[in-house]
Amino acid sequence: MKERRQSRWRKLDNAAQAFPAATGKKDSRVFRFYCVLREKIDAGRLQSALDRTLEKYPLFRSVLRKGLFWFYMEPREIPALVRAEDRPPCSRIYVPDQKKLLFEVSYYKNRINFEVFHGLTDGTGAMQFLKELVRNYLMLTYPDAVFPEPDAGETLTDSDYEEDSFSQYYTGKKSGNRRSRKAFQLGGERLEQAEMKITELSLSASEVHKKAREHGVSVTAYLAAAFLYAIYEEVPKSGLKRPVSLMIPVNLRNFFPSGSMTNFWSWIETAYDFREDTTLEDVLEKMKEAFGKDVLKEEISNRMNDLVRLEKNLFLRAVPLEIKNLFLLAGTTLGGRSVTAVYSNIGRIQMPPEYDGYIERFGFFASTDKMQMCSCSYGDSLVLGVTSKIIGPNICRNFIRILENDGVECRIEKNDFPGYHEKPSRRALMGLKIFSFTCTAAVVVCWMLNYLLSFGKWWAGYVTAGVFCTWLLIMVGYRKRKNPLKNGMWQLVIVALGSLLWDIFTGWQGWSVDYVIPLAALVNMLSMVIISLAGRMETSEYLFYLVQAGAGGLIPFILLAAGAVSVPYPSVICSGVSLLFLLGLVIFKWKDFVREVQKKFRV
Repeated sequence: MKERRQSRWRKLDNAAQAFPAATGKKDSRVFRFYCVLREKIDAGRLQSALDRTLEKYPLFRSVLRKGLFWFYMEPREIPALVRAEDRPPCSRIYVPDQKKLLFEVSYYKNRINFEVFHGLTDGTGAMQFLKELVRNYLMLTYPDAVFPEPDAGETLTDSDYEEDSFSQYYTGKKSGNRRSRKAFQLGGERLEQAEMKITELSLSASEVHKKAREHGVSVTAYLAAAFLYAIYEEVPKSGLKRPVSLMIPVNLRNFFPSGSMTNFWSWIETAYDFREDTTLEDVLEKMKEAFGKDVLKEEISNRMNDLVRLEKNLFLRAVPLEIKNLFLLAGTTLGGRSVTAVYSNIGRIQMPPEYDGYIERFGFFASTDKMQMCSCSYGDSLVLGVTSKIIGPNICRNFIRILENDGVECRIEKNDFPGYHEKPSRRALMGLKIFSFTCTAAVVVCWMLNYLLSFGKWWAGYVTAGVFCTWLLIMVGYRKRKNPLKNGMWQLVIVALGSLLWDIFTGWQGWSVDYVIPLAALVNMLSMVIISLAGRMETSEYLFYLVQAGAGGLIPFILLAAGAVSVPYPSVICSGVSLLFLLGLVIFKWKDFVREVQKKFRV
């Protein structure tokens, strides 16, 4: 097994805890930043630029791994490869048990795309990475030109970039209970992830800023009010009994000094109880109040303290991760009931004037399970990216009309995504469905024949059990295919329990404990060693599973000591080999073993 330099691991930050549990086919939890240059992108130079950028920000070379109690990030020497854009925007990046980087860089014509799983970083960290990537690309393209650092300032270290700022600024102060009201939810048929509707609007940043100032609000408050009002115009009269609410992420770096590139954000919920005579000015006044600096800081500080307090609760920390995930998913689902839509504003993207002749604009949008609007500006170009999984509502149309009636001109950008509506292959899934149907049909036919030809001799029950065992092994093998070592442990458990049950219900003969369990444990250990060697896995990838395999190989000794085994040879051989296996791991991999235990059992 290949040895590599050990690198640091870090716990998942507070804001990202729910993302692994909540991500799936309905919402990938991926967002995209892109930069449109004034020339066509060269793939080779972009690859070199990406390599340079990762040298500065190595924390992006991380994979998400599971401990027994928490997720954690661990660096991996996995190559980050630039590719031509060929998938639907914001396609799934994080897949459980698949060791892959949590971002992707692609290009199309003169556009550089940077897509990130939200568990890795937030919008601020992603934009910082993209700006450095663009700088490196331009430096390689124009070696004689001068391109200053986009975010020149205090020199930061890798530890600064990886800082868990939530824990750093957690005060422990308790806040009063804030009960969110159930908000109006947009109805309609839902689109698949690959079919997510994307609408991009271009506005003049100076026009929007001027209009917001006339109303006495910030740009974020102005656009949020227009978005709320656009949604309200699609609410039926029966829906007015509930407020229309926006979830608005807030960059905590604006309130606490932090150079972290991990997630460091909170959010506010701006709900408004609309009536039939509500005007845009009424909503603007509400937004002005909600975005007051003192009110805003108090709300997000309280929310941050509440969430970190939950993470630090001793009882909750000791709850196994799989159970935590159920509660995190339930909390995310229930929390979404107080939100109608999401509006995220990254703000003004600043680059030194030397870049003006090379960059046309930046853009930003995100995957969503309902509706979300994202905005960013560069120069005088303000780009709004509206994404939706809901068929029907004319909210974008309403939004444009509201702004134009207020004197702000809007232009709809033509979507130019080559992978748009490109549905992923379903061949493997169809194969599993055919296999499941075939197994079901075989069972039904056997019971029919059993009843018609040999009533009273229920041999079809044995066939059903055998077919079910085969089906279960195949299905688990497919579901866990991304991690062959974990797959091996699951198969060992299924074979051991299946053989025991089969032995019991067919009249106990003892063959399951005499032969099947010890031989299965030996085969599992051998296969894991072979897979680890063939895959050239890093120590941290295989060690914990090898320990589990060795521990599983001691079960025959327990059965032997309990007097359940009548043929001792397989059990003695399996137990002896397993003991030597574990001792070898402890002797030769002790430091790695301790490190893995610290990561996996971090409470």
